[in-house]
Amino acid sequence: MKDTLKYFLLALVVGLGACTDDFLESEPTEFISTDRMAEMGGQNPEIFNGTIRGLYTLMYQTGTGGSTGHDDFGQKGFDIYSDLLSGDMVLGGYNYGWYKDIATLASTVDYRDVDNYRAWRYYYRIIRAANTIIDGLGGNDVVLDTDNEKWQMGQAKTMRAYSYFYLANFYLTEYDVNSAALPLYLSLEDKNLGLSTGADVWNQIKSDLEQSVVLLDGYSREGIHGVNKDVANGLLAYTYLTMGDYANAASTAQEVIDNGYAIVPFDYVVGGSAIPRNAFSYYNGEGADWIWGMDLTLDQGLDLVSWWGQVDLFTYSYAWAGDPKTMDMGLYNSIPETDLRKYWFLDPWAEGLNYPIYKFYDEGRSIGGQREVTSDYVYMRIEEMYLIKAEAEAFDNKDTEAKITLSSLVVERNADPSYLDALSGQDLKDEIYKQWRVEMWGEGKSYLAMKRNHATVVREGHIDHDGVAIPSNDDRLTFDIPYQEIQDNPNISRN
Repeated sequence: MKDTLKYFLLALVVGLGACTDDFLESEPTEFISTDRMAEMGGQNPEIFNGTIRGLYTLMYQTGTGGSTGHDDFGQKGFDIYSDLLSGDMVLGGYNYGWYKDIATLASTVDYRDVDNYRAWRYYYRIIRAANTIIDGLGGNDVVLDTDNEKWQMGQAKTMRAYSYFYLANFYLTEYDVNSAALPLYLSLEDKNLGLSTGADVWNQIKSDLEQSVVLLDGYSREGIHGVNKDVANGLLAYTYLTMGDYANAASTAQEVIDNGYAIVPFDYVVGGSAIPRNAFSYYNGEGADWIWGMDLTLDQGLDLVSWWGQVDLFTYSYAWAGDPKTMDMGLYNSIPETDLRKYWFLDPWAEGLNYPIYKFYDEGRSIGGQREVTSDYVYMRIEEMYLIKAEAEAFDNKDTEAKITLSSLVVERNADPSYLDALSGQDLKDEIYKQWRVEMWGEGKSYLAMKRNHATVVREGHIDHDGVAIPSNDDRLTFDIPYQEIQDNPNISRN
């Protein structure tokens, strides 16, 4: 593994108040052994809890992909990468250059380009930290005695699975059990591993999440930023769906649905335009639609370099200043006038760019007004579980059940949902895929759906590749293993 992935620094934990001064003085944090960490964790469980908090911090901090780029800010930065790769998001200007090489599909075919490195470094950094916790608790197969240890292990294994899930989607063209896939690091003892097969990687993701669902039973998290049983089940439902285990995908998604979340409702304003209750911008507490996210405050210190800065017209940053992120024109035109989500997007200056100004917006609604970001980050919401269940049922040839599931979402969005009645077979699958693209625009999920559905998207309204049909298995839509990894790991070579 390359140098940037060497021993996870417990200094991060120290910054969160998890270690004592005596502990710091007795042993340099960068050289803490697994045995020593296990010893300290046994004496003070907060050691592990602090490290877990550090994992969640990596998800929104700037620079966690190993660069100083203004597109390097954790999971939401890679959500933009994937939306641009899918073609559903348009980079409407190249004035500042952030994301240009992604939008033009240039960086993904150049393994020396930093875009390939950022995602690799970010997700393997989380894997390294998760393995630190797992090893410290006794390893992958340990039998744990206390609830607290089980909950710590469940969070660590969920975060490891989350990372491998996204690595598999970003760096593999499609789900393929036989192909060489990724290095599969399951312990700090693993060094410079070669590529495991797709079967090994996906089975490990599934195993980690299945174990986590059991381990996290009864766990009450500190906040929406943390992993709990619902988050583990949500990721597991995605994993089952990708692996073609449709029955388990549907039942697992239903388990999350049954836990009391509500699909985002709408308010109405003068003129008939529909506006959500700012539900995609701010976490509204338990019982709303958010399953996983980050309730940002001024303490996090996000501003120009943030997802909000890159996407929201009402935040002082790039989307406002000349590099807007807008909806593909073909996708926008495909939304029926009766679908309220069409009003999430607006072309305020008649320039052919559909800004998401009624889906994501700072509550001040002053163009360029939010200087310090307090709008929140959403990672997973309940609407995804309805879409997973509907897709699984459709691919399991259960069209009636799929339409019932899909209608639970569509009736909240479309004033005339009756068109669903006539759909079946591939037409129904295509409609569910379109619902992913419309509902989840800007949230990094349509890329995953595109790959699962082996879809082809004709780009409309883009600066580059406009009018071009690009299939999901096009090499330009998948990252290359970065140069740094090939250079530092003798067991991986560039074919």
